[in-house]
Amino acid sequence: MEHADLDALIDRAIEEPPVDELMMRRLKKRKLALRDQIARLELALEPKEPA
Repeated sequence: MEHADLDALIDRAIEEPPVDELMMRRLKKRKLALRDQIARLELALEPKEPA
């Protein structure tokens, strides 16, 4: 949910000039970190070999 919220916030910020480049880089970095965390959690939940 936080990932989707960040995605929406980034999209809105891009449409509204002036764009704060530092804020945009921080938001995008946070979004990528959340995506990586989600991927790690999904891998932890899925078994490596079929049962």
